Amino acid sequence: MKKIKLTGNPFYLDQAGIDWVNKTFNSMTNEQKCGQLFCPMGLDANPGNLNHLVNEIGVGAMMYRPGTADNIRQTHKEIQEMADIPLLLAANTESGGEGLAFEGTSFGKPMAVAATGDYDNAYKMAYTACAEGAALGLNWSFAPIVDINYDFHNPITNVRTFGDKPEQVYKYASRYLDAADECNVAVSIKHFPGDGVDERDQHIVTSINSLSTDEWDESYGYVYGKLINQGAKTVMVGHIAQPAYVKKLNPSADKAACMTPATLSQELLQGLLRDKLGFNGLITTDATPMVGFTSAMSRAEAIPTAIEAGCDMILFNKDVDEDYRFMLEGLANNKLSQERLDEAVMRILATKASLKLHEKKANNSFVSDDFRQVVGCQQHRDWSDQVADEAITLVRDEKKLLPITPSRYKRIYLNVIQKDLSPENAYVQMWREKLQQRGFEVTVRDRRVSIGVEDFADMSKLTPEKGRLLHEMYRGVEEMKQDYDLYLYICNMENASNNTTLRLNWNVCFGLGDDAPWFASEIPTMMISTAYPYHLYDAPMMGTYINTYSGNENFVDATIAKIMGESEFKGVSPIDPYCGKKYI
Repeated sequence: MKKIKLTGNPFYLDQAGIDWVNKTFNSMTNEQKCGQLFCPMGLDANPGNLNHLVNEIGVGAMMYRPGTADNIRQTHKEIQEMADIPLLLAANTESGGEGLAFEGTSFGKPMAVAATGDYDNAYKMAYTACAEGAALGLNWSFAPIVDINYDFHNPITNVRTFGDKPEQVYKYASRYLDAADECNVAVSIKHFPGDGVDERDQHIVTSINSLSTDEWDESYGYVYGKLINQGAKTVMVGHIAQPAYVKKLNPSADKAACMTPATLSQELLQGLLRDKLGFNGLITTDATPMVGFTSAMSRAEAIPTAIEAGCDMILFNKDVDEDYRFMLEGLANNKLSQERLDEAVMRILATKASLKLHEKKANNSFVSDDFRQVVGCQQHRDWSDQVADEAITLVRDEKKLLPITPSRYKRIYLNVIQKDLSPENAYVQMWREKLQQRGFEVTVRDRRVSIGVEDFADMSKLTPEKGRLLHEMYRGVEEMKQDYDLYLYICNMENASNNTTLRLNWNVCFGLGDDAPWFASEIPTMMISTAYPYHLYDAPMMGTYINTYSGNENFVDATIAKIMGESEFKGVSPIDPYCGKKYI
């Protein structure tokens, strides 16, 4: 077994913790050890289903998607009470307590925090996330994200990152670790060996970190090395290849080995993360139903191979019973060695002991009785409002459009670009109502309506809605000016898994560009991006462009105050909003 330093970074176990780890480990069968390797998704709180996972399989961890604070707290409490070995209970608390509970504080995305220029705001974000989570039984935060947003096309990183500069990413992430430690919550720095270089999403393909070894050392290696030395307890490994380091560590590696996702790569897990970076903590995969993992090899082979290669825990399953069987079969047929199984389980137990879970088990103190005083508390909301005020960034206002007031731009044509095309969508209506409350007259674009070539076959059959849109496409500029004083685009293109791009796709016909800002030189036009910060790439004609990085209501309120001149813009862009294009 690879030597595990129980008294060293990141465990720092006392003798009682070491004794608990050894006693627990020595009492376990191989079946129980294999169960500990899994962190499935919690899909319900049915006692029978929980008992199956916690006692019959004996999983080492679980993660629930956000629910009500009452339900999450009660479910976590029941899990820990029924478990012989306490569980790591995780959540994606990347940007606040809303990652676990609906009532939790939504703090704003990491890039919003970075735009404030204040590293202490990362501490406040993490404290909010981890304190609220811990009150509900959370002990494992799948954060901070330490990806570096090098490729602006990437649809999954962007505002989830602290920017495109390694030192900046490290400093913000470091403050996240400080707060998590105060809350006795383990972090999981992710997604090793580093997302943000490839424009593709590992949810739907094995993506590639294509940096040279020197480039990697100066960027991702710098960030991971510093955070590992600081005491990060766990690392989440992505389904991301890093060919340069595989080849350096194994000169005989063929193309297949170089393109293997890190979750299945012994070179990257053992050679780079363990040996070169000296990581002594727990390594978990990213979600294994992701295509970047499932397409690499058969699942029966991949599940035990991930552990044998160097991971200690499997995150999520296609079918947890099947995956558990695959692990047992892998141990029986030597795809998984006893040595690697034992090492992985020891690291899992050591992580739990470092969080004092054995002590919490003894005194049944996994959740807080006064959680309602913590989750969504006023202090955390005030911190979030402060970040909203400090983050919003005026990228440019070339024609001095700002400030906007009802006396200057009474009639606003509002075009909200997002996945939901309905003008009745709650987010669209929030913007409309808030602008109307300030004295503006607001007309909302109905993005459900578009004109296609087929509509021109028989114009008499056009619906009234399409008829109005066709008139808008062909009417004269002077008529447009009589109707509207300002065209306002709100781009709410939030990053989400399984996207191939977050580019703007206009509703156009015959290249007329009715939905696109073709009129930017005729009518005052402004674009506000509440998420993806690179929309100038598709809308370079926008003379006034603002990034808010988050679309939370308090960010909307702060943005309206700023565009009306009631509050100054304070944010500084953590990335290049011009996408490296000199003439945008």
